Amino acid sequence: MKIIIIENELYLAQSIASKLNENGYDTEIYSSIKEAMKSHGDVYLLSSNLPGQSTSPLIKQFKSKIIILMVNYINNDTVGEPLKLGAKDYIVKPFMLEDLMRKIEHYKEYQSLKQQTCLYQEYMKNLLCEIESDFDITKINTPLVIETNYQRLVDKIVFEYSIQTKTLLTFIPLGDKDWREKIADSGSKSLLYITEIHTLKKTEREALLEILTQHNFILCSTSNLESNFNTITLNTDSKLYDQNEILTIDDYVKFIVNSFQYKFPDTELSKKLGISRKSLWEKRKKYGLFKKK
Repeated sequence: MKIIIIENELYLAQSIASKLNENGYDTEIYSSIKEAMKSHGDVYLLSSNLPGQSTSPLIKQFKSKIIILMVNYINNDTVGEPLKLGAKDYIVKPFMLEDLMRKIEHYKEYQSLKQQTCLYQEYMKNLLCEIESDFDITKINTPLVIETNYQRLVDKIVFEYSIQTKTLLTFIPLGDKDWREKIADSGSKSLLYITEIHTLKKTEREALLEILTQHNFILCSTSNLESNFNTITLNTDSKLYDQNEILTIDDYVKFIVNSFQYKFPDTELSKKLGISRKSLWEKRKKYGLFKKK
């Protein structure tokens, strides 16, 4: 991690750099905003006492980085406006180096978690992008049980709902033996997304439903589930093939036709399925799988 120190009091800047170096940080010192604009750092320690220089351009340019203001006093010019522009925090001079390093480590962890969250969101978006759904997310009213023939359809809806409503989501697959602890440890403002209820015995299901009376949740079930909670059904014929799922012959034919009927002509599609064109036509008629024009 490289820390850029922008401070015109050279002795103070060198003192901070020396102590940070002793603790394993790489540092660079600048006394000019103009020079610091060309730097490449992870953390920017920016002094508010730079006569004749505006800190705004630097904050705007590096607002995605960790910018900690070093101020002599607190007012709108030294703290308020810079924070609005993108600075992360401030520390009042004189300060203990330990306090400064705690702030640096805190925001370092925050940045890492933020990047991981963005990565997981992009991964989930890419993973579920081919699943078609016209379900109106605004109709979701939790707590809610969703019965479905395809869990990944519900996955897509729940993750989109979480993002659009900015709701903290806690994922709890009931196949994990510590599901009780995960529910107990979930925050009061967290929405529980519960799957794999088919892995529980009857007594465990009853215990789960009793526990859930104290929580906000969306529970996905791939079979009928008797409960006192609001329940909706979401099914689809456009299931994507999951390598961990065993499909019936009919479901496999539906999957192949739905997925590839616009990519291959019927002659080639029937050949790949090992059936005649007449048989393919009969299956289209049986399952209502004709191409949309």
